[in-house]
Amino acid sequence: MSCVIFGAGKIARGFIGHLLYLSGIEFTFVEKFDSLVDLINERGEYTVNILGNSEENCVVKNAKAFGFADKEKIAKAIADADAVFNAVGGKNLGEIVPFLTAGIEEKAKVGGKLNIVTCENWKKPADILRDGISEIISDEAREYFENNVGITEAVIMRSAIESDKELLEKDPLVVNVQNFWELPVDASRLCGNLPDIKGLKLIPEFTGFLERKFYTYNAANGTTSYLGALFGYEKIADAAHDERILKILDGVYQETAKALSLKHNFPLDEQLAFTLTSKNKLQDYTIVDFIERNARDPLRKLGPDDRLVGSARLVESFGIKPENLCTAIAAAIYYKSEGDEFANQLGEMRQEKGVDYVLENVCKLDPNGNIAMLVKEKIELLRNEGYINE
Repeated sequence: MSCVIFGAGKIARGFIGHLLYLSGIEFTFVEKFDSLVDLINERGEYTVNILGNSEENCVVKNAKAFGFADKEKIAKAIADADAVFNAVGGKNLGEIVPFLTAGIEEKAKVGGKLNIVTCENWKKPADILRDGISEIISDEAREYFENNVGITEAVIMRSAIESDKELLEKDPLVVNVQNFWELPVDASRLCGNLPDIKGLKLIPEFTGFLERKFYTYNAANGTTSYLGALFGYEKIADAAHDERILKILDGVYQETAKALSLKHNFPLDEQLAFTLTSKNKLQDYTIVDFIERNARDPLRKLGPDDRLVGSARLVESFGIKPENLCTAIAAAIYYKSEGDEFANQLGEMRQEKGVDYVLENVCKLDPNGNIAMLVKEKIELLRNEGYINE
């Protein structure tokens, strides 16, 4: 029994690799950065710390990794694998398509089923991989690919937190993670079975589950992050206890809960109960998570289908006014972080071309439409209260 994990970052090591290790399944990382590959191979193990539950801390042993230069070894590892996981970041999915394709072509020679599980906080990552592989796979392996390879999606609900400098100096591979153990996977797109993995939860009706998580957890995270930044906080948990933010956050939960309940026929009280799991996570002081990490890349996170604008569009489509979501969008438009090139680009865009330009070209909203007008109203409200000063 063996698996391949593309990526060797915090989620790859601190969740996927951790669960596979606890399940007694051998695995190999495939990582772009040679320095990380060398470190994993040199040390051969790494520590996973469970925040708030140190009794579950674990040293993952027999860790190994291939670099992108090891093309033949990667292809063979995929051919021998029972499943392949990837946690490389959605914008990097295209980079792993050639490696997956070569591995599938090798697998076609030996036969058997193969499942690829995407573990990305991204829109339709499985489709991106399937379409990319389909474009370049050889004619000889195409029939095998179409009939024997499943490409499906997982929802990652365990947070992995950056360790402090002192801890990283002692152990540069250590990962601090949330005390959460479930790995929900879309069962409808599997081909055959996945290995028996600790925490694996097969979900038959995945679209509703995925949207429930995204428009609850991600919308709440964006709300807390961008309002927290505007109000001068550094840590998520501190911001999530601020009464001003809580009032807006609770409003966001109400807005998204009503829309999701209507769209997917969830009982509203059940969906509101689900929002409490998100709120508890944000307010958990044992999860030392920074606003800068969560607010990073506002140009992407202000996109039309992303956590804030996408949620506002969903809410409005069911006749619900996205008052609180629009406050969060207003805060995100004015997000500032000197070390974030995308925040700097957003600032330049906002100052040189105006808020209407951002709404139209980043958020893809009609500047005179209902959501955009409400966002501009919230900007003026935040300005009048002294939180926006430009």
